[in-house]
Amino acid sequence: MAFDYTLDFKSIDFRSSPELYRVGKGEQGVLLVEPYKSEIIPYWRFKTPEIARESSEKIYSMFLDYLHQDDFVGADMARKFLQMGYTRSRRYANHKSGRKYNKNPQKESSAEAQAKARKDILPNEVDPVKAESAEIFKEKWIQAKTNEKYLQLLKKHQEMYEQD
Repeated sequence: MAFDYTLDFKSIDFRSSPELYRVGKGEQGVLLVEPYKSEIIPYWRFKTPEIARESSEKIYSMFLDYLHQDDFVGADMARKFLQMGYTRSRRYANHKSGRKYNKNPQKESSAEAQAKARKDILPNEVDPVKAESAEIFKEKWIQAKTNEKYLQLLKKHQEMYEQD
């Protein structure tokens, strides 16, 4: 089931209301779902490999703590932050400014303009430091998304709350 962007994220405590949470795809909702966003974001950093290692280990530790508490939403949010650590540091590894496109496709008004903007990719600038940070996060993200208990809780959450 798709991530529900129509919810009032400012007023929902997803720890108290896990039935409202939808996994969605990839990193959807990572900067919206509270209280988890506020708990995890202070530790999310990737500027150097040393910082990325410390950050990814802390977030992975939080992931394991959420699993220990059978808190699927918290574990999924930690997994999303690990994934975002990989994708964002990978983006900066390829584009020093962090911008992939010349124009932001999401700000274009028509589907045609969005498609055109997505083809106007800025040239790659290789940053081996950020690339190493990306690999550090990728390792922890894969550990999280393949964790047996996480997969069990994911299935249970989807069976309980995400049926059409």
